[in-house]
Amino acid sequence: MALSRLRNPVISRGVSIARARFLSSTAPSRFLSRSSNGRASPTVDRKVSRSSSFPISTGACDNLLKHKLQIGVRFFSAGDVPHTVLGMPALSPTMNQGNIAKWRKKEGDKIEVGDVLCEIETDKATLEFESLEEGHLAKILAPEGSKDVSVGQPIAITVEDPNDIEAVKTSVGSSPIQEEKPVHQEAKTEIAPGKSSIQRISPAAKILITEHGLDISALKASGAHGTLLKGDVLAAIRSGKASPRPSSSKETPSHEVSQKPATKVPESRAAAQQPDSFEDLPNSQIRKVIAKRLLESKQNTPHLYLSTDVTLDPLLSFRKELKEQHDVKVSVNDIVIKAVAVALRNVPEANAFWDAEKGEVIRCDSIDISVAVATEKGLMTPIIRNADQKTISSISMEVKELAEKARAGKLKPDEFQGGTFSISNLGMFPVDHFCAIINPPQAGILAVGRGNKVVEPVTGADGVEQPAVVNKMRLTLSADHRVFDGKVGGAFLSALRLNFSDMRRLML
Repeated sequence: MALSRLRNPVISRGVSIARARFLSSTAPSRFLSRSSNGRASPTVDRKVSRSSSFPISTGACDNLLKHKLQIGVRFFSAGDVPHTVLGMPALSPTMNQGNIAKWRKKEGDKIEVGDVLCEIETDKATLEFESLEEGHLAKILAPEGSKDVSVGQPIAITVEDPNDIEAVKTSVGSSPIQEEKPVHQEAKTEIAPGKSSIQRISPAAKILITEHGLDISALKASGAHGTLLKGDVLAAIRSGKASPRPSSSKETPSHEVSQKPATKVPESRAAAQQPDSFEDLPNSQIRKVIAKRLLESKQNTPHLYLSTDVTLDPLLSFRKELKEQHDVKVSVNDIVIKAVAVALRNVPEANAFWDAEKGEVIRCDSIDISVAVATEKGLMTPIIRNADQKTISSISMEVKELAEKARAGKLKPDEFQGGTFSISNLGMFPVDHFCAIINPPQAGILAVGRGNKVVEPVTGADGVEQPAVVNKMRLTLSADHRVFDGKVGGAFLSALRLNFSDMRRLML
């Protein structure tokens, strides 16, 4: 399981509190000071400036700050019991909410520095949330299985003294950490009171008036403070004094109403009698982010599509030669990755992205290929870094390792964040040709179809053209037109075709 290292064992308690408050965007502006009895008491209100510097250990914490991962920890005293509120951390740059997959600690358990508190499902993978300090887990606010917990929202409370656990549990209901949820009021039946003296209508009376379509102005209230009771409506119906509600011009004509039965079946009751014709499938955080990013890509990125056919026979012969002579087994996709990386090296204008803030093209120094991998939770894109400098066999081993991690949800952030170009291969399915959607902020993605046997003229050794059966594969480039114009796209595909025609170019 990928780890989000949040430990800092070399700083003192007071500095740690300040650092936690510095990382939290929701922290209150009140510190705690220790009195002689060991309890926390509020001191003078002070605000922590974001420009203030605190001693932070190097390593994982530096990486945490680099990606602006906020812990969301708040310290305050409620009911004269000092405790720490742990908020949902931002474990990736694009994370704004997460799911609690599993709690590793139970309420009342002791926590040491570096202990894993829970597993959090983010928009990219399932990561482990570690404790910064030692203490005891007093209360779990977001139980296991909680969905769409916003970053910074409280998920647990910890205390230093185990004797404070019960006090926190009893006072947590009235503490300010509980978020107020909107109260959903029941829909009120809209009945115009007309010119009558009725001030209130009981619920039972509302139902009778609605079912019989009565005119409320013809009814008299007998309840206190002008309240119309159920008995008043029933008495009016029995005596015949109750008149139907006058129809408006928009209502159904009277001759049509007379043909319908007087008693109507409530819509909710009729809907309950109908069999369910659909099923709600909850989405994972990964699929939600995929849906959002791909929609933004199609809306905000001008897609340019270029296609070409390449001959697969040299690639298949090369793959067979590696197996027979060197006992090296690689896939067609492994060789495609290497061919694309070499083409990007030969056409560096294609290894770039569009900087929206600057309004200019930024060329990338390294060639990092993102490979689309289908998982149960959604599409993941692990990265083969510096693919142009690696051998095909090393690319093959790295792809297998990353694909297994992606399907198990154990990819580390640096294994799926970044990338300069993507490859989506559906050659294992009966898909001849498709257009992929660009994965922003990248500027290009190559869609690879399956190989098909076709008959075409082939020039023999004697210089005479004769019909022959060859294997062809369709490649489609989806490019950001702000980065790729026709010349750059054509040059990239030309370099790619040359790599497929002569496998020795991949060794250069």
